[in-house]
Amino acid sequence: MSGGSARAGGAPWAEFGRHLRSLRRAAGLTQVQLGLRVGYHHSAVSKLEAGLREPPVGLVRRLDTVLETGGELAAIVAAPREAPRRQDRSPADPALFAPLPGADAPGGQGAPDLRMWPARLPAEGLVCPLHGTAGCAVPEPGALPAPLGGPGPAGGPAPEWATGTGAAVAEGELLHGLTAVLACLIREAFRHEGRVTAVEGLLRALVRWAREVNSAGRLPYGQLRLGAQYAQVAGRLRMERGQIGVAMAWFGHGLRWADAVGDAPARATLLSDMCTLVRLDGDPSLMLGYARGIGAVDGRRRWTATLSDLYQARGHALAGDAAQCRHHITLARRGFARLDRRDHLEAPWMAGAEGAMRVDSAVGGALRDLAVATGDRTAARRAVEVTARSRAQVPPRMRSAHLLLTLRLADSLACAGDPGAAVALASQVLPEAVRSRASMVAAELGGLHTRLAGKWADLPEVREYRERLLAAGE
Repeated sequence: MSGGSARAGGAPWAEFGRHLRSLRRAAGLTQVQLGLRVGYHHSAVSKLEAGLREPPVGLVRRLDTVLETGGELAAIVAAPREAPRRQDRSPADPALFAPLPGADAPGGQGAPDLRMWPARLPAEGLVCPLHGTAGCAVPEPGALPAPLGGPGPAGGPAPEWATGTGAAVAEGELLHGLTAVLACLIREAFRHEGRVTAVEGLLRALVRWAREVNSAGRLPYGQLRLGAQYAQVAGRLRMERGQIGVAMAWFGHGLRWADAVGDAPARATLLSDMCTLVRLDGDPSLMLGYARGIGAVDGRRRWTATLSDLYQARGHALAGDAAQCRHHITLARRGFARLDRRDHLEAPWMAGAEGAMRVDSAVGGALRDLAVATGDRTAARRAVEVTARSRAQVPPRMRSAHLLLTLRLADSLACAGDPGAAVALASQVLPEAVRSRASMVAAELGGLHTRLAGKWADLPEVREYRERLLAAGE
């Protein structure tokens, strides 16, 4: 079943509600019975079926599981929704602005390291929130209000720099500056973990600014586009900490803000992060729903189709479907070879050597997952080849990616039947891997341990590895 396009007329979630009602009835359940199974009151089920409320992401997953839909409901949520044309500047739905995930953080989190200040956008893949293009200059830090790193009291009014009467610089300059701030914080996140509070603090202030603009009768176009980028970074930082629920909530907010202004690239990348989250939970049907949603964002964008195929390959691998996994790998490689200048402007991280590294990383992960699901050593040997190539292309600044790919390569070697080589490689990074708080690194380390302990626990080198693992943990 296709998730379809926008909801046409009537309640905003009418299409989701119709499908939910049909699936519930086909399962022979009342609203009360379904509500009990998913942990919600029957009145909430009634509102969902009437299309009167947006379904929370966690609830969609439970509904798909209970009703055994194969991800149909997730695909509807992931499908793009109608957004106002860029020239339509009427106010957005006030429900876009509250409530926000997580706990409010106190102000004064510290300004970003200005030595990392970019000269132009995109920086770290962030595009201009007003124009959505590359090449926009950013103001010098000294020309912006200070402190941008301290958004003011939690839950209070928008800070002075984000109000129509108190802004010291033009709105466009301030939006450019806040994008540059986010780029600095992303770069710093490679070095220490504390920047999640700075990102979320600025995001809350940005949302308060957007609410003020909206209340004045004008669509906060640039604020919502930038908010979607901030929400994506906040979600990724939470995901790295293993805080899956908060991460998914931020991604959900980012999707709503992107939809409100018709930001297709933001929708695609946010859905890709949601794919990663559900993959960590080992849910292939939900992952495939989100992956197909990426492909439905815009058929004219080759990079979104390529991204969709990469995630569909990983979803089918988790499900043990070798034919579909390999089919989507082939489609993804063809799509990547055909990316053009427009694709590279919108998704600079898919251009050149870095793009090739990311594609190989995804393909290697899919083949390793397929080997785990099916026991296919041919797939495992292919995973070793592709992952080794990807690992060799990782830039030095992406230390976490190098660590993750080292563990994945070791796991692929174990799946291919070479535990000695797996142990030798993993031992090189074992202390660093154990210290890492990144959820994806922890998942790779846990998978490798499962493979080694499950089949080769009695080998001397594996016993020694397990002792090193325990020692590193202590």
